[in-house]
Amino acid sequence: MEKQYSIKEVSQILGIPKDTLRYYDRIGIVSPSRGHNSYRRYSRDDIVDLMNIQIMQYADFSLEEIKGKFHRMQSVDPAYCQEVAEFLDAKKAETRKKIVHLERISQLLDVAFDTLRDFNHESDKRLAEFVREIYRDLHKKEPGITKEDCDGH
Repeated sequence: MEKQYSIKEVSQILGIPKDTLRYYDRIGIVSPSRGHNSYRRYSRDDIVDLMNIQIMQYADFSLEEIKGKFHRMQSVDPAYCQEVAEFLDAKKAETRKKIVHLERISQLLDVAFDTLRDFNHESDKRLAEFVREIYRDLHKKEPGITKEDCDGH
């Protein structure tokens, strides 16, 4: 017979609060079996599922996405696998956009820091140009403000 784990043991093994494990059970994301005393009993498969959930949350998946796309499958359906693969590809593209955005924010902060640390006309011009560039990126589909419109501001 396969070893079963109590909620306390799973909480300690994975570092997941017991309330979170109860919540996962309540929403049906991981449903452990119940012992004769109605206590939750987790299998190794349940623990693996919980580990995968932690990894997917780290990868910025919501519980709704996890529940909707990654429930444990008894048999592998190729159409479903294709659907999940497309979902993952879209999620990856979304993540890459976030990375590009965060890199631009980091660059902006660097330029602003350099400008404030050694404030002079040239550093102020670099910051203004960088801000205009970001503004143009944000409004690519709209008519942009020209350099002449912003000079002196």
